[in-house]
Amino acid sequence: MKLSTKGRYGLRALIDLAAYSHEDEAVSIQSISERQKISVSYLEQLVRLLKKAGLVKSVRGACGGYMLAKSADEISVGDALRALEGSLDAVTCPANEGEGGCEEADFCVTRYVWQEINDSITTAVDAIMLSQLLEERQKLMPQGRRACEESRE
Repeated sequence: MKLSTKGRYGLRALIDLAAYSHEDEAVSIQSISERQKISVSYLEQLVRLLKKAGLVKSVRGACGGYMLAKSADEISVGDALRALEGSLDAVTCPANEGEGGCEEADFCVTRYVWQEINDSITTAVDAIMLSQLLEERQKLMPQGRRACEESRE
């Protein structure tokens, strides 16, 4: 399975939101863009997908922007990747999807392999929570100051 830039950049943006938004403080697309080196226009597309999936919400006002719609403990990597990429199946097999259309389905031994691979991917990405990624981030880099805090000084 290979993720597109939507999945990779969208997950980075979500981690950034989780790291820099707190309580009633949102994060601007511009600040995410600067930290993550992702274009503003592409981030807007990604955030729209995350918002539609109920993972982020928008906030209006002087320090407006985006923030998590749920706790980081409630958002899995799988939730984010499905919102950004759609299905995470490495192999689509009509017989496993219940669609029929495969003449060899009753005798196909590899069907079991494809289902095991897909199930393993789902299990892995659903087991990793955004909060765990925040912990890993803290090990790798010092906590930065939030943009809204800097503007108040």
